[in-house]
Amino acid sequence: MEHITYSYFPGCTLKNKAKALDIYARASAEALGFTLKEIPDWQCCGGTYPLAKDEIATKLSSVRALADARDAGETLVTICSACHNVIKQVNDDMQNDENVILKVNNYLKQDGIQYNGETKVLHYLEVLRDVVGWDNVKKAVKNPFTGKKIGAYYGCLLLRPGKVLQFDDPENPQILEDFIKAIGGTPVIYSLRNECCGAYTMFDDKSIPEARAQKILANAGDMGADFLVTSCPLCRYNLIKNKGESKLDVMYFTELLAEALGVKEGADA
Repeated sequence: MEHITYSYFPGCTLKNKAKALDIYARASAEALGFTLKEIPDWQCCGGTYPLAKDEIATKLSSVRALADARDAGETLVTICSACHNVIKQVNDDMQNDENVILKVNNYLKQDGIQYNGETKVLHYLEVLRDVVGWDNVKKAVKNPFTGKKIGAYYGCLLLRPGKVLQFDDPENPQILEDFIKAIGGTPVIYSLRNECCGAYTMFDDKSIPEARAQKILANAGDMGADFLVTSCPLCRYNLIKNKGESKLDVMYFTELLAEALGVKEGADA
């Protein structure tokens, strides 16, 4: 595969609480023949997509990132599920919502920016699936997860809204299971793998994320999972914080990838 450079939006959490998600992603990318070039001076995407139709200000940081990638002639890659959800939905607005397009560009013209949704946005997993290819990932594996039963935890932000994200089938996703197979593990299918963990309700009612997390972990454990893998820092935090009696660990998919490719030790250093 020809070496490809992508514009990269890491997001705030990958610079503090979720550094492992970022570090292992970069190391694995180089091993697989592509580079993540961090966008300069990026700003927080906001973490949640604003549902109010007249809310423009919180979309501006995403538009700036999208415009930077376009000007560099590169596809924009994200990893964090929340960042991907916000940026992908904002990009859709800038392609299809005339009200948002007009107001955003009126505001950003003072910075010399005019943007109309030209940038392609990919999640890191989509790069593995659609550009690198699972067969090539498998060929690059040096330390396969043979014998490990791994449960994929998607949560909600990677999959919904399905028509905009177009990431995978929201009801029966396969991309993380295909990833697990590519690194030599055995995917465990359990019914709650694409259900919300309730993390966004934690400040309203702590009992909701506690109950949801424990139900998800119990479901995965009952189906034989040794541990779970995710791309969402908030989901991982919630599942670990509220695991109750569950013994299952929750890991970032990039850490597993780096270990499988034999670059984890170098990334740790």
